[in-house]
Amino acid sequence: MRMTAARRGVGAAVRRLGRTRLMLFLAVMGPGIIAANAGNDAGGVTTWSVIGSSYGYSLTWLLIVITPMLFIAQEMNARIGIVTGKGLAALIRERFSLKVTAFAMLTTMVANFGTTLSEFAGVAAASRLLHVPPWIGVPAVAIGLWFLVTKGSYRKVERVFLALSLIYLTYIVSGLIAGPDWGAAARGAVPSFQFSETWLVIVIAAIGTTITPWGQFYIQAAVVDKRLSMNSLRMNRLEVMIGAFLTTLVDFFIVVACAETLFKEGIVVQTAAEAARALEPLLGAGAKYLFAVGLLNVCILAGAILPLATAYVVCEAFGFESGLDNSFSEAPVFNGLLTAFIVLPAAVTLIPSLPLVDIIVLTQMVNGVLLPVILIFVLKIINTPEVMGEHVNSRGYNIIAWTFSLLLIGLSLILVVTSLPLPFFD
Repeated sequence: MRMTAARRGVGAAVRRLGRTRLMLFLAVMGPGIIAANAGNDAGGVTTWSVIGSSYGYSLTWLLIVITPMLFIAQEMNARIGIVTGKGLAALIRERFSLKVTAFAMLTTMVANFGTTLSEFAGVAAASRLLHVPPWIGVPAVAIGLWFLVTKGSYRKVERVFLALSLIYLTYIVSGLIAGPDWGAAARGAVPSFQFSETWLVIVIAAIGTTITPWGQFYIQAAVVDKRLSMNSLRMNRLEVMIGAFLTTLVDFFIVVACAETLFKEGIVVQTAAEAARALEPLLGAGAKYLFAVGLLNVCILAGAILPLATAYVVCEAFGFESGLDNSFSEAPVFNGLLTAFIVLPAAVTLIPSLPLVDIIVLTQMVNGVLLPVILIFVLKIINTPEVMGEHVNSRGYNIIAWTFSLLLIGLSLILVVTSLPLPFFD
């Protein structure tokens, strides 16, 4: 009897511990999954669709490289946010000179503008799939976004973003129905190199659309906003790991769906309608409509977060007044940046005969070129004991992160030297 009672007591304690850990995980869940899945927006889906339709399975090895790097980059920023309770922009201002801070912010603004432009390019593409002229759809979304970011709240957007992250799980089902060539996928896991201009653009774009520069600022600001404590470090690391894995799993099946449906037919994605065809094994003729709705939803959410994040980051870096409760006269820089990062990208996408897929891939390539700049700031900060205490990077972390950053810089330099010709798709 005593042994049975003891076993029951141990079992109850284990269950309580399990529930406690689950509750702690649910409490910290959000920033890691959202920041990682942010790569599966208009730019991410388009870039991986282009890869699958252009190269089949031969670039799947990129996902093996990107997955741990996505985890490491996001985990470092989340750890900095939890330990310091500060955003990345504020730490850059504190640790570096004004000129260096200005350079970092200029880099961030360029990357964020390009990414926001790709979101509105996605809106224009989705509008065409839904038989709505872009000159109607894009301004309507831009106006709606402006009201959303000025009237919304982070908590509500976070919950909606988590829910809508499920939309592109349809690619997993569609890829399985299409019947993956696992042998070709295995062969594609072995790195192969071409070093042509187009190949370099695609590789850098794949990295830049998955490990986004703005995502590094976002995840750090998100953990600060959630007021995560030091006790949540382990659970946050687990959440970031899950987010990285789910993101690249979806990317893999985007490649699979496009390789099995488009690559085999010799179709290279140049329009959203062609990208939507990858979902036909699952949805048939309705594929383009689900693709359009999903694309529109993700573009709206990313298009809402990016201008707001940009305005906060720049104002945080230079000490300008910020906040959605402040009027234009009270926070002119904040509200001006917020408005400009919605109006200008929307206006650019309305230029007639604009090659939207080319623009989306190009902006992701720019993200990939600028990403090492942000990572270097992160690495300098996270290896400063006065800032991080005992939570500085391990030697292994530093070796991997610095090697990745230097390789990406090298690829970017090669791309510049060889001078990229346009358009991308010959």
